[in-house]
Amino acid sequence: MTAAGTVGGRESLRLFCGFPLPDDTVRRVAEWQAAQLTDGRVVPPGNLHVTLAFLGSRPTGDVEQVAGALREAAEGIEPPVFTVRRYRETRSVGMLVLDDASGSAGALAERLHERLERLGVYEREKRRWLAHVTVLRFKRPPRLEPAVPDLGAFEVVRAALYHSSLRPGGAQYVVLESVALGG
Repeated sequence: MTAAGTVGGRESLRLFCGFPLPDDTVRRVAEWQAAQLTDGRVVPPGNLHVTLAFLGSRPTGDVEQVAGALREAAEGIEPPVFTVRRYRETRSVGMLVLDDASGSAGALAERLHERLERLGVYEREKRRWLAHVTVLRFKRPPRLEPAVPDLGAFEVVRAALYHSSLRPGGAQYVVLESVALGG
């Protein structure tokens, strides 16, 4: 765990694993959000990421084994290159659905899910993993049809274990451990 990822004094933490986005991609998504997303609560730039696995509330003692599973799953995985396919809304979020042309993000997700399940800290969702960036949260779908941002192809070079703290103004994410991809 990194110094930034200190978790002392808490009995449980809300954990998830994901891909942090490159700074330029975050900037461009934030500009697009400001111009295109007119309803709901926009996800702040510091919270933009691609989720690999949401574990929910876990005992602090699970942090090291989850970080170890992420490190193992990331071994030998080439950095994924994403492009934006479309905007999609569910019952509570708006997202940018991504294409993972090489399949390396999907491979890492699959390897990570298997390891986390073996540890007993994660239950895989019934639907197939979908590479996406949540950009908007809402109570009722606004049924927006924004033009998607022109981000071009962007590469993610790290995977991370995050701690999510719920706050009155929205969640705050802290990276507990970051893992380089590509060897």
